[in-house]
Amino acid sequence: MQKRLVLDQEQIGIIIQRFCHQLIENHHNFENTVLLGLQPRGVILLDHLAPVLERISGKKVPFGYLDATFHRDDFRRRDFPLKANETKIDFLVEGKSVILVDDVLYKGRSVRAAMDAMIAFGRPQKVELMVLVDRKLTRDYPIMPDYFGIRVNTLESQYVVVEWESQGQEKDAVWITEKVKN
Repeated sequence: MQKRLVLDQEQIGIIIQRFCHQLIENHHNFENTVLLGLQPRGVILLDHLAPVLERISGKKVPFGYLDATFHRDDFRRRDFPLKANETKIDFLVEGKSVILVDDVLYKGRSVRAAMDAMIAFGRPQKVELMVLVDRKLTRDYPIMPDYFGIRVNTLESQYVVVEWESQGQEKDAVWITEKVKN
């Protein structure tokens, strides 16, 4: 299988640092801000980001994990049953600035579903989107990230694969690979 490295571990670390500085610039003291990692892969990025943000800002920003599996518009169109992941939010989002965190923005379906799922925890004042990789030419929904690590042009025949050392991979990395044809 052919694959091309898009981001290496050092570049991902720089992007996480940049995200933290952008958040500090835009949200100052974080008194009205929460972070929600989208299950399953956005929570991994959030778990890398949250301690760095706390160290740099000196503030403990509330964060949680949001599963939107059963809010997806393609939920019943799958050939196999989907399994839900854990939603772990111990705060209300009512009136808050919410930053949704995900690894890759592709079609926009997960983000749209996350916004529906998030409403169960209150109506936010503002919603922003942070993604490590923006696949910019593939949207089904008109959704754009407020914060992105890198924008890539990809074909429908390609995947963006995000690997994390914390998940058993050799190093943190982002690859573009070709879909396997059956």
